[in-house]
Amino acid sequence: MPAGTRQIVDIPISLLSNHTPVNLTVNVVHGKRPGPVLFVSGAVHGDEIVGVEVIRRVLKSPALRGMHGTLLAVPVVNAFGFLNHTRYLPDRRDLNRCFPGHSAGSLAAQLAHLFLTEIVERSDFGIDLHSAAVNRVNLPQIRVNEDDEDIMAYAEAFGAPIILTSPLREGSLRQAGKEAEVPILLYEAGEGLRFDEMSIRAGVSGVLRVMRKLGMTSGRSIRDPKVPPFKSSSSYWLRAPVGGILRTFKIAGEFVNEGDVVAAVSDPFGLRDAEVVAKHAGLIIGRTNLPIVNQGDALFHVAAIKRSSELQERMDAIETHLQSDPLLDEDEII
Repeated sequence: MPAGTRQIVDIPISLLSNHTPVNLTVNVVHGKRPGPVLFVSGAVHGDEIVGVEVIRRVLKSPALRGMHGTLLAVPVVNAFGFLNHTRYLPDRRDLNRCFPGHSAGSLAAQLAHLFLTEIVERSDFGIDLHSAAVNRVNLPQIRVNEDDEDIMAYAEAFGAPIILTSPLREGSLRQAGKEAEVPILLYEAGEGLRFDEMSIRAGVSGVLRVMRKLGMTSGRSIRDPKVPPFKSSSSYWLRAPVGGILRTFKIAGEFVNEGDVVAAVSDPFGLRDAEVVAKHAGLIIGRTNLPIVNQGDALFHVAAIKRSSELQERMDAIETHLQSDPLLDEDEII
């Protein structure tokens, strides 16, 4: 492909049982000048569609004019799950636990191998876009490796409200990227099978800021986040103490202190309440959307951060900025 052009490339994956072909479709954007290769991927879990819309808007962004390097945009990695509104592949495997895969393995292993060899290993850097599972919602957040200081600068440049350092999981794309020496940022935001405007805006802004830091785009067209992100090195889940009807008193993006009552689980007759109490101070970065819960269900995901009035004001400022992010002209990207 000549410099300054775009092309959609279909990489064959398999045939469905009715002989319909399935491809890994990549939008290749070659800049006018040499530079790094960045991949941006969405829907590794087929029902996590926030990333699909983030990539669509990035591809329409005027910030890509005069771009240096190459952008490999893969809005839908797991086409099988995407078409069926499910996280998994037809063999019920989780693609993000099947890397590095194998060319002669299961369908999930073959797709993982194809994506790793054709996309990841051709790149210098990657951003993998995810959301919470169905019936849960995540505050926009970046997850990075515990021992990778170099990637932290890119996580900070992304500008999501919080950066969470988390260990690599066996079979994950992040782990495969590390072994291939390709740094990967993991973005988590919103809910499965739902669009969330704040999460989409934060994702678009973040991808373009990383591109600027990589030297792929001009700094003039992309603004820095007004408030630096929070950082946390640990998190925990609050779970339902009993089954029943959940009434929540806190939302994603709110701080809690140790001992705060964040919710209550009641029986359907109103005879008893079981309180859900914060174990440690922190920021709620995820929560369930279901009002009906069973004992042990995950209710709130809390990142360990010491609360203060200054931090709460900072979080409020972040959310206000994300809800009306002036980074780009919406008429051009929506």
